[in-house]
Amino acid sequence: MKRDAITPIEAQPESPLSGLAHFGFLTLPNFSMIAFTSAVEVLRMANYVGREQHYRWSVITPDGEPARASNGIVVKPTTTLAEAGLPDVLIVCAGWQVRDYVDETVIALLRDVASQGIPLGGLCTGPYALLAANLLDGYRCTVHWEDMSPLHKSYPHVRFADELFVIDRDRLTCTGGTAPLDLMLNLVGMRLGRAVAAQVSEQFIVERIRGSTDYQHIPVDARVGFSRAELIEVVRLMEANIEEPLSLDELARLVRLSQRHLQRMFKMFLSVSPTHYYLTLRLRRARELLRNTDASIARVTAVCGFHSPCHFSKAYRAQFGHAPSVERRLSA
Repeated sequence: MKRDAITPIEAQPESPLSGLAHFGFLTLPNFSMIAFTSAVEVLRMANYVGREQHYRWSVITPDGEPARASNGIVVKPTTTLAEAGLPDVLIVCAGWQVRDYVDETVIALLRDVASQGIPLGGLCTGPYALLAANLLDGYRCTVHWEDMSPLHKSYPHVRFADELFVIDRDRLTCTGGTAPLDLMLNLVGMRLGRAVAAQVSEQFIVERIRGSTDYQHIPVDARVGFSRAELIEVVRLMEANIEEPLSLDELARLVRLSQRHLQRMFKMFLSVSPTHYYLTLRLRRARELLRNTDASIARVTAVCGFHSPCHFSKAYRAQFGHAPSVERRLSA
C-alpha cells in the first residue's frame, strides 16, 4: 500500500482553514498532553521536511502562566493572547474536568476571538469550551466519545458526529489521543500538498493518514449507558459475528428477548433498527480492511458476511457514497 495516500477531507482549498500558518493553542489545566503534542509535532515536522518555516505556534493561557497537563508536565514557554498576537486559528486543548476550567474569562476570550473572524477549534475535550461559549451552534462537531452522550443532550443546536475530527467552515474539532495528528496532517496536506503530508507521516511511522470520514471507536456502553445490559450484549454479539452474521431471531433468543423488544431498544437508544446497526458494523469493518490490508475485494466481501458481491457493492455505495473498488483506489 502506498504511503502517500491522504484521505480527502471536507474542507477544500478555498476554506478559511486551508492557509493556516500561525496556530494558537489555548491550554487549559489538565489538558491532554498526547493530543497537544500530536498536533504540535506535525507542525514542527512539516517545517523540517519542507525545509522552510511554514508554521509557527504559540502556547497560550488566559493569564500567561503555564498550565499543567493531566500527566503533571508543564509546557513552556506560554504567553497571553495579547502578547502572542492573533493567530490564524485558536485551538482549545483540554482534558479531565474541563468544565471546572471553562470560566467566564475563557468564554469571553473565545467570543472575542470569534468576533474578529478568527477560526476556532478544540482537541479532546476542548470543544466543550466552544460549546459553552455558544460558538458551535449550527455547526457539525466531534468530541471524545466519553463526553459525546452528555454533551449531545445539553447542546441540541449542535450536530454531533462520530468522526475522528470534523472541519466545518471556520470550526475544527477533534477527538483525543492521536487523532489530532491526523487532523493536522490533513491541514498540512491542504496547504503544502499531499507529498509533504506523506513525508511527515513517514517520519512518524504512520502508514495511513486517517481522514474526516474515519470514525472514532465508541464503546457501545458509552453510547447507551451501562444500565442497558441487554443492548450491550446484543451489540457485542454482533461485533463477534461479522463473517457469519446472526439473524435477528438468533440475537433475540441469545439474550432472551422478543424481537419486538429488541427492535424497540435499538430505536430508543441508537435511533436505528438492529438490522441497520449490524449492517453498518459490517460495512465499517469492510472499509478498514479495504484501506489497511491487501485482501481482495472478494475476500473482504466474504469475511464481512456478504454472500453476493453485488449486494456488498450496493450496500457499500449507499453507506459511503462510492463502490469498494473506489475505496481501494483511494487507499492505494
